[in-house]
Amino acid sequence: MISTVDAYILFLLGFGCLVLLTAWLPMVLSRAPLSLPIVCVAIGAGLFAIPGVLTFDPRPQAHLPLVERFSEMVVIISLMGAGLKLDRRIGWKRWILTWRLLGIAMPLTILGLALLGYGLLGLGVASALLLASVLAPTDPVLAADIQVGPPNSGEDGDTRFALTSEAGLNDALAFPFVHAAIALSLVSASSEPWLLHWFSVDVVWKLAAGLAVGVVTGYGLGYLVFRLPNTARLSRTGDGFVALGITCIAYGGAELVHGYGFLSVFLAALVMRMQERDHDYHTRLHDFAEELERLLMMALLVAFGGALSTGGLLQALGWDGIAFGMLALFVVRPLSAWIGLNGAVLPGDKRAVISIYGIRGIGSVYYLAYAAGHGSFDDADQIWSVVAFIVLVSIVLHGATASPVMAWLDRRRAEREAVAGTDPA
Repeated sequence: MISTVDAYILFLLGFGCLVLLTAWLPMVLSRAPLSLPIVCVAIGAGLFAIPGVLTFDPRPQAHLPLVERFSEMVVIISLMGAGLKLDRRIGWKRWILTWRLLGIAMPLTILGLALLGYGLLGLGVASALLLASVLAPTDPVLAADIQVGPPNSGEDGDTRFALTSEAGLNDALAFPFVHAAIALSLVSASSEPWLLHWFSVDVVWKLAAGLAVGVVTGYGLGYLVFRLPNTARLSRTGDGFVALGITCIAYGGAELVHGYGFLSVFLAALVMRMQERDHDYHTRLHDFAEELERLLMMALLVAFGGALSTGGLLQALGWDGIAFGMLALFVVRPLSAWIGLNGAVLPGDKRAVISIYGIRGIGSVYYLAYAAGHGSFDDADQIWSVVAFIVLVSIVLHGATASPVMAWLDRRRAEREAVAGTDPA
């Protein structure tokens, strides 16, 4: 057995290696057909497979509160970074692709996945809705290669903007459906009416509260950062960790009034960015958020790799689950997004890339851990296995192809610009 001191020293050694890899791997992998998440999962699978090195159970089912909180932290930091780097002001026409993806594609995705879960996997109504809900939001954490660049970098074309803004908002908008699944899972035991409470509280109040707290926090902290007298404004510090404080205040404030913290964090970042859009301090805040997000993401994905290799996370996966995963990634999401974008002024190649690259990842892990801790689902192990399989396939295939596909899209854009002078990709 490893002594307490030895375990602590091993932790320090492993953490140090993780920090260095966080800085080094993105540079090394920049031109390779790999992504940082793929490497993290592989490292975790290899480490946990070595006998006697790591002896604790890596399955998320065995550590639901820890998995819920850790994945929650990764997502909210990612949402802060996503909001800070969006250059476009909020507006109906400027964000029309986003509204289409949220208002049309996302409900269609949930409907399609729920029907598949019920018909193909034989899940109950509550479990089928839960599976659809946790897989509906695209991931802001694992999508760095297809998102917009840092603030004021000019990498804010339609494709990258649509995927970034969609991921920033649909994490919050999936929550009402998760709550509906939880209510359905408990209704057989309580026999109490749930629909009115769900609509009034989980839909109307929580969305309104998250929106209000996000806007107020964004304006208030924007004043502290940019508008106070020059000697007192926070932007003069140059400290990037202010982004972490803003994230926690926006999230904690929304949760205190029982609102959706994911929505609050993203909106707070957007509103604060809009107050001084061209200020250099936004880049410092974004860079810190991105670095912290990358470090936490790596730690979570290493554990995910271990759960895959030694924790039996895929143990309940059958051929029907594999078929469900393939249909979810390559039929339901692309078809729903293609329908949602129908009628938008958008070239076919951009529309196809937006439709296909609905990456699934850390957000799905958070929602499933949250639901498993608050509801009662008989098919929980099967749902974990299916979600883990979909996240793994998304990490590998989307991660390996994102960079070359975006480079191809940039070349297509350049060709169009040379002929007719169109907007950036």
